[in-house]
Amino acid sequence: MKVRLRNPDREVEVAGPRTVRDVLADLGINPDTVLVIRGRALVTREERLSDGDDIEIRPVISGGSGPGGTARPPEGSP
Repeated sequence: MKVRLRNPDREVEVAGPRTVRDVLADLGINPDTVLVIRGRALVTREERLSDGDDIEIRPVISGGSGPGGTARPPEGSP
């Protein structure tokens, strides 16, 4: 299967069939840090991928609050 990784962008071939969890383990990727997409759908760690699948692995990116872990009020608020 073709695996497209983001950040940094690269492409690798991985033999199937196997679970998403197994593919991530073979690539040394922590499953809690990424989203796995087949077509336009997210897939779970337990889903089985076939040899002909094209998947994309994207890092989970989340926003944060202000410095110190607390949100800052908008300027000019009381």
